[in-house]
Amino acid sequence: MIEETIDRIEPLDEKAMKFAKERQDFLTKPKDSLGILEKLSIQVTGITRNPMPKIRDKVIITMAGDHGVVEEDVSAFPKEVTLQMVDNFIHGGAAINVLARHIGARVIIVDIGVAIDIKPHKNVINKKVGYGTKNIARGAAMSYDEAIRSVEAGIEVLEEEIKKGVDIVGIGDMGIGNTTASSAIVAAVTGERVERVTGRGTGINDAMYDNKIRVIKKALEVNSPDGKDPLDVLAKVGGFEIGGLAGVVLGAAAHGIPVVMDGFVSAAGGLLATELAPLAKKYIIASHNSVEIGHNILLKRMGLRPLLDLNMRLGEGTGAALGIGIVEASVKILTEMATFEDAGVSKAISDEV
Repeated sequence: MIEETIDRIEPLDEKAMKFAKERQDFLTKPKDSLGILEKLSIQVTGITRNPMPKIRDKVIITMAGDHGVVEEDVSAFPKEVTLQMVDNFIHGGAAINVLARHIGARVIIVDIGVAIDIKPHKNVINKKVGYGTKNIARGAAMSYDEAIRSVEAGIEVLEEEIKKGVDIVGIGDMGIGNTTASSAIVAAVTGERVERVTGRGTGINDAMYDNKIRVIKKALEVNSPDGKDPLDVLAKVGGFEIGGLAGVVLGAAAHGIPVVMDGFVSAAGGLLATELAPLAKKYIIASHNSVEIGHNILLKRMGLRPLLDLNMRLGEGTGAALGIGIVEASVKILTEMATFEDAGVSKAISDEV
């Protein structure tokens, strides 16, 4: 399934992008005066292969999974919080629910690896690959087959949502301990020093932070992930939800759907997706720059520029929700704003103005 999905990913539609660029230059404003908003709208036309796209159906997919590495005291919160926060998502009380309502998006919660079974609920999709990963400080997080299954689960979730309507998708995460796994992934893939890609996650103190760095170094030493094989990295030091997010990115790119990425953990999933399929980079929009220090390094590796920098580090898809609002605004500028001819407004005296 992964190979077939990657094979369907195509370059962006240059014809649609050319039309969008020409239209932007004829809208009632100085040329390039809306900056990134103009570039965003052009990117969306290339992704969707539609020179005049509409964004109506907005979806945020939040993947949830537990991590055995919490046994090493790397988080300020116990692993039970993963399940408790999923329950909060279900009942609409979390930040992601509030921001999703704000932009008119539906939130899809996916149990891909929570350590306890979640009671069936209309707001939760069960794609459980395992009951949390194993402790990466002592061995591999999961088997290679489980790594494949987690990515495939993400593809499957996206394809099921397409049946309901998806014009844009945001990706988010929930999993105590997942910044530890994400830092390990980034270090393994990029070769950066662990200290340069490891942040404080849920807000740990200095002693816990030093311990977190030691644990990640130990995990890399114990497992020796192959940085050139994204699935090996995922299996050795990753998380089920991170694999699922990679699958959503691949599935969206294969179907010509823009992906708005949340923070550090979502970007770790995005990194694995783009290492598997470099063309997928063009389909991703980075919503914000997290305060997690490894996020900026990760974004540079992917060649992405974040839309916002709000000192956020929550996850859940919160940054993605804000980013979707900006992307939607950019598309409305392209499709709803009047041209000089439509409005009877004189153009600039010179094209160089």
